[in-house]
Order: sequence, then C-alpha cells, then structure tokens
Amino acid sequence: MMAPWVMLLTGLGLGVLIAALVLLAIVLRRHLQRMDAERLTLEQRVEQLARGLVGFRQGTIGMGEELNVLRDQLKRLQDRQQQVEQQDSQALPYNQAARLVGMGASMEDLTQACGLSRAEAELVLKLHAAQKPGA
Repeated sequence: MMAPWVMLLTGLGLGVLIAALVLLAIVLRRHLQRMDAERLTLEQRVEQLARGLVGFRQGTIGMGEELNVLRDQLKRLQDRQQQVEQQDSQALPYNQAARLVGMGASMEDLTQACGLSRAEAELVLKLHAAQKPGA
C-alpha cells in the first residue's frame, strides 16, 4: 500500500493538473472569443470595402461615359473650327482690304496688298465709303 504522503502528493499533483487544464481551457476560450470578434470585424470591413469598390466601379463607368460624350463634343467643335477657319481664309483678303480702307488706303494699295482685282478694290472702297457717317 502506498504511503499517505505519496497519495497526498499524487492527489495534489492531480489537483494542480486539473486546475492548470481548467485555466488553459479558460484562456483558450477567451482567445477564441477574441478571434471570433476580430473575424467578425474583418468580415464587416471586407463588406464595406466591397460596397466601396462597387461605388468606385460605377463612378468610373460614369466618368468613362462622360469622357466619351466630351470626346464627341470636342470632335464636333474641332470640325466646326476647321470650317470657320476655311471660311475665314477665303474672306481674309476682303477683311484686310476693309481694314486698309479704314486707314485710308487707295485702290492701288488694295490691289497690291490684298491681291484684289481693280473691280473688287473699287467695290470695297465704295462699300466702306457708304458706311462712313455723313456719306
């Protein structure tokens, strides 16, 4: 038979072991609870980021569509500008002649500087004279 002090030590050792196992179970349970709370927080953050990504995609698509509209408008404006420039280049000698007449140019000045025929220069001079006050 075992001595009472051996049985006491064995019982005490078993008690300490059981207490350590209970303490370990408590610590593990708390650790698992913290991990569950962190997992839940991370899942919520992932959902929030996914919603933000959807909004970002929709905004990007909207901006792409807006850029296409602006690109079309720019193309139309460039075409219109080219048309206006072509019209202005055809009217340039007459505009220049009108300015020169305003500065007192003669018919010979108009034919030489603007490349107008004598009849065109005469017409510009008459038109300008008709527009002067008191004419």
